[in-house]
Amino acid sequence: MKVAIELIGGLGLFLFGMSFMGTALQKAAGSKMRGILAALTNNRIIGVLVGCIVTMIVQSSSATTVMTVGFVNAGLMNLSQAIGVIMGANIGTTITAQMVAFNLTDIAPLVVGLGVAFYYGSKKKRVKEIAEIFIGFGILFLGMAYMKSAISPLKESPIFMDALMNFRNPVIGIISGFVITAVLQSSSATTALLIAVAGSGHMTIEMAYPILFGENIGTCVTAMLASIGAHKTAKRAALMHLTFNVVGTIIFMLFLRIPVQYLVELISPTHIERQIANAHTLFNIISVIIMYPFANQIVKLSEKLIKGEDIDREGAFKYLDKRLLATPSIALDQFSREVMRMAKMVEEEFVDARLALLNSDEDMVYSVFEKEKAVNLMEKNLLDYIVDLSKYPLTSAQRDKITTLMNTINDVERVGDHSDNIAELALYNIENGSDFSEQAIEELNQMMDTVHEAYKLAILTFKTADSELGLAVFEKERVINNMEKTFRKNHMDRLNDGLCTTNTGIVFLDTLSNLERIGDHSTNMAESIIEVINKGKVLVDIKGDH
Repeated sequence: MKVAIELIGGLGLFLFGMSFMGTALQKAAGSKMRGILAALTNNRIIGVLVGCIVTMIVQSSSATTVMTVGFVNAGLMNLSQAIGVIMGANIGTTITAQMVAFNLTDIAPLVVGLGVAFYYGSKKKRVKEIAEIFIGFGILFLGMAYMKSAISPLKESPIFMDALMNFRNPVIGIISGFVITAVLQSSSATTALLIAVAGSGHMTIEMAYPILFGENIGTCVTAMLASIGAHKTAKRAALMHLTFNVVGTIIFMLFLRIPVQYLVELISPTHIERQIANAHTLFNIISVIIMYPFANQIVKLSEKLIKGEDIDREGAFKYLDKRLLATPSIALDQFSREVMRMAKMVEEEFVDARLALLNSDEDMVYSVFEKEKAVNLMEKNLLDYIVDLSKYPLTSAQRDKITTLMNTINDVERVGDHSDNIAELALYNIENGSDFSEQAIEELNQMMDTVHEAYKLAILTFKTADSELGLAVFEKERVINNMEKTFRKNHMDRLNDGLCTTNTGIVFLDTLSNLERIGDHSTNMAESIIEVINKGKVLVDIKGDH
């Protein structure tokens, strides 16, 4: 019983330490994560390097692959780029095994102690982030110490030794590695367990190697599960990961296991822990070297096995994916792109409302109503997403960005509401057979032009973080306010002169009010963004084509 408790506790500490360290590394590198991704071009070699680096940061190939599925689903990368990242992730995950093989368990308490001391002893954010990395690193090795301590007495157990002997059968080894990794959702944890068992002195590299093969297949389960509910392209990315690891395992089992095993024993003849770590690393590096020239074939195979195209759902995200939540810096950038998309949808809604009112076009009225439903659904989905994102570790700057983005969403949605109001006024006119006077139409056109320009400038201010554009919105707002006062007075004159009916007059005045409110919300957007710029912060990196 004591052995089971220590083993479970040790494994728990290892997984927590690895996750904590990965989160801390990601927070420290957070602003650079988008840059790392931006470096990814159609050059697949760079993709392999990116996959390797990102996996070293997040400390999990499963996390990187799930992230890649999310990137593909959000349109951040295509399958040709994704296969390179997946290959790189397989190499990057071996860094954990290499660290564990150094056997730093004796200094783990000291590392945790120093990390905690720096965390509570400093007020600097950067120092705290680095301290968290050391705390996670130390906890990881404390977990290893507990696992080794738990397994050490088992070398006297005949049952345990008989169970170890079963691993001489490579098929059993592969199945065991697969099952353990699928359950733990971490190939690094399986490798750590393997190294802890090897410390008992009764496991050879010949017994361990098949387990390593099995865990490489088992780690694909996480990405396969993550692809459920994703676009077909994302499902293809998960399938490519599985294909790559299965084919790599078959090649090694049939042709390369013995020569690589010989090389591993030659490098570290007496150190079984180092042999396992090196075997894990060589397996993944050699697999990438062998499979790299066939990357295009893997992509094509995934497309043949998963056929068809996705059908866009109303309110569905184009740039966002739940799997991006694990990387807040990238999720925020993608979130801003969705806000831009929503803003463009509302602009189209405004244009349709204008046509509906001035041309008495009933088709345009119902087009506005449909767009308004889509905008409302998108607003709900965006707010749900930002609430989920807020639960993840975020920097103060990222939380400020979230506040600004939420304010922007609210203003954009309100512009949509006022456009919807104008469409309802158009329908009222159509049903009552009312027509505007020529002067009224001229004034509405003039004000609508100015309001449209103000809204477009507000969107551009959000996109470029250019305060000069924001100030231009303020100027447009002054013009809009003056127009509303002037046109209201003109309307009263027309009513007194009998040039306008009461029903049409009500529609005209209500339209002026809605247009003036659109100008207000455009100004709110610009003001919120200028406030962020004046604080010396970049809202979000959303420059470029949207």
